[in-house]
Amino acid sequence: MEKVKAQNLDGWMVLRRAGLITALSASVLLAGKTRVFASETAFEMSTDYPGITAKAGESVSFSLDFSGATGESCDAALSVTEIPDGWEGTFKGSTNNQISRVHINTANDMVAEDMATFSLNIPEETQDGAYTVELQAKADNGDYDTLELEINVSELETGSSSFTSEYPSQQAAAGTSFSFDMTLINNRASAQSYSLSAEAPAGWQVSFVPSGESSQVASINVEAGASQGMTATIVPPEGLKEGEYTIPCTAISTDETLSTELSITITGSYEVALSTPGGMLSFDAYANDEKAVTLSVTNNGNVDLKNLNLTSSAPSGWEVSFDESTIELLEAGSTKEITARVTPGEDAMTGDYVTTITVSTDETTDSAEFRVSVKTRTTWGIMAVGIIILLLAFLAGIFKKYGRR
Repeated sequence: MEKVKAQNLDGWMVLRRAGLITALSASVLLAGKTRVFASETAFEMSTDYPGITAKAGESVSFSLDFSGATGESCDAALSVTEIPDGWEGTFKGSTNNQISRVHINTANDMVAEDMATFSLNIPEETQDGAYTVELQAKADNGDYDTLELEINVSELETGSSSFTSEYPSQQAAAGTSFSFDMTLINNRASAQSYSLSAEAPAGWQVSFVPSGESSQVASINVEAGASQGMTATIVPPEGLKEGEYTIPCTAISTDETLSTELSITITGSYEVALSTPGGMLSFDAYANDEKAVTLSVTNNGNVDLKNLNLTSSAPSGWEVSFDESTIELLEAGSTKEITARVTPGEDAMTGDYVTTITVSTDETTDSAEFRVSVKTRTTWGIMAVGIIILLLAFLAGIFKKYGRR
């Protein structure tokens, strides 16, 4: 169509330069239509779907586009030149206000999409059949264009709209965020504004985000015969019990209610905690001397845990061992105590060190960092203890020998 327009325009300019067409009046063929121009300013009014099917009593809308053919702008008056008896039609702008004129920028073949909307009300008593409505846009200088709309009135449904998800069933552990890719299709004869909602149990969070956007919405507009993709994000509450949960979702417009169901299967809540019976995560130790530390492993989930493995990360030269390095079964809500034996290296200097102990399964893991204060025994310390013992023994002997005198 653009090529036809360009070719016809070029031909018109050639004729004008040859003096065959005056600036006051010209008849040219653009996009297969004969139009009259009073000057070099020319434009075209069009819509994506000039022929539609609707039911009696419905309201339909046509988005109007305007494109320029030459290099100047103009204002054009909008009017309905042909319409069936009893039918009503109005022009509206982008703000949904009723309008009677539009400003058309004809520079550089620019196309102004959805500049205006023509809304048409079909009377309920309209008989089935094909009807024609003709619109006109006319500039002050006399240039004009017309657009013919064909409405096929039929009692038959024009198509069923739908609200669906490609994968409506998912499963995961409690605490997981679920995302469903959904599609809303409007097969009505006019654009629809849909309110989105979900019937989720208390504590659940559900949000809808249109494709290509980042903010959640509560309603969305879908043009006639168009579709809109979106993502439904569902976040169950923490600690949810195992089972299958159904979330009904609806998209409601003034003309229809579309429903679908999303299914979520919670396989359980997996959570393990590692600490000590008193919660203390520090202890003293001596170089090259084994220190026993009691650990507590707690299953805070609602599913039994199997094959929990205990591992450690300690400074170089240190040794860490466990009385039981694998817990075969830890029931939900229960705690098991394990003894860890930590031996600092023989060259460990006096100071604080960090030893990390980890408990893990295929489903969950937890770690605890222990601060180990290393105390080094010296020869002078041992000698001091020996001297004190000898002194006490000597004093005891003196009291025993002379105490009765």
